[in-house]
Amino acid sequence: MAVKSRNVFICEQCGYESVKWYGKCPGCGEWNSMTEQVRTVKDQTAPAKPKPLSGVKSISINDIDTLDEQRYSTGINELDRVLGGGIVKGSLVLIGGDPGIGKSTLLLQMCGNMANGMNILYVSGEESARQLKLRASRLGVESDSLFVFTETDAETVYDRISSEKPDLVVIDSIQTMSLSQISSSPGSITQVRECTNLFMRCAKSLDIPIMIVSHVNKDGAIAGPKVLEHIVDAVLYFEGDRQMTYRILRAIKNRFGSTNEIGVFEMVNKGLREVENPSLMLIAGRPKNVSGTCVTSVMEGTRPILAEIQGLAAGTGFGTPRRMCTGFDYNRMAMIIAVLEKRAGFYFSNADAYVNVVGGLRLDEPSVDLAVAISLISSLKDVPVPENVIVFGEVGLAGEIRSVSHAEERVVEAARLGFTKCVLPMHNYRNLKKSPSELGGIELVGVSNIREAYLSITRQ
Repeated sequence: MAVKSRNVFICEQCGYESVKWYGKCPGCGEWNSMTEQVRTVKDQTAPAKPKPLSGVKSISINDIDTLDEQRYSTGINELDRVLGGGIVKGSLVLIGGDPGIGKSTLLLQMCGNMANGMNILYVSGEESARQLKLRASRLGVESDSLFVFTETDAETVYDRISSEKPDLVVIDSIQTMSLSQISSSPGSITQVRECTNLFMRCAKSLDIPIMIVSHVNKDGAIAGPKVLEHIVDAVLYFEGDRQMTYRILRAIKNRFGSTNEIGVFEMVNKGLREVENPSLMLIAGRPKNVSGTCVTSVMEGTRPILAEIQGLAAGTGFGTPRRMCTGFDYNRMAMIIAVLEKRAGFYFSNADAYVNVVGGLRLDEPSVDLAVAISLISSLKDVPVPENVIVFGEVGLAGEIRSVSHAEERVVEAARLGFTKCVLPMHNYRNLKKSPSELGGIELVGVSNIREAYLSITRQ
């Protein structure tokens, strides 16, 4: 079949393809993101040559053996938790995050832990070998089994992996890799996609796990963007504010484990340090006898975590009150305020409302609704929530408090950290299988609606 070439325009943000140039991408609406690239196409009029049959045969799923499935421990418990127990052989893992958030630091520390007994190849397209050595010395990473290879040509990297056959490969970063057959510049959508496909074939054919670092664009999504997420086996996001010391590692795709787990780290002088008790970290420094703050319990995978919700209601100086939230869904906040006004009699029509989740967490679980509502009411009435009280529950449009999952685990975590009173949905309260003594001796209060919840908290 004859091969022809034609020019196409591809959006660098979303991958939208067109035969003509657009100032504004029809796919994602981004301006000046269409770049011209040469695409080879097959001539459909030419006769097609039959392809020879491959030697691979189909087998029954019952005949596939998984007993020899092996995971490599990274030596970092929080990273192992997010990966689902460790790195699977032959897997392709993508780690994304803002520049300077700690992606390279985390992977270099991981390489230092795994280099004892394993050969690791660290491919760097952004830093020289001397720069890597300086950073490794600062982190205390020293090993004869950790090899550094500075190269940006993807085919050269593929040949080096095929010849050396290391136990683990780290690519830092995929935006610096390029293929000579593609005319576009490194970091473009086509280069990133084809280089990732090349490393995916390398990982599967040689059964070598490969970790790929990817940057994020200005909207916070992995630069590529969704193209890479479909190719790789796992996608990890490194979140956090560079001005703060805490970092959160979250899985948004994982073919070998849960996507609900998170890992919490703290950036110190010698790299990233694991935070084994994130609940204590997130509620540390909580103000005393101050209105507008409330503690809730959320489930991140199998781990209950306590988080502090801050609400602020202040008189507005404009005709339309302002609504703003950080770490919580804006539309969900607007719905809760509407329910408070319609069903509970707390009016925010003349007040600006702000909600903040302390510690940089992003909470999308419905069990946070009650804590958001209580913090806003506390600020509106200027009545502090007692320090020993924790609340959780979903708020319905009728003002009712709906049940949530894993209520017992949430209560046990609250009791372990010293809370003596827990306000929870009535349905969860009636269906608890353990007695209060087995749950840590904490006082349990079941509530059915928002007003009942607020009165049970303020009544001492």
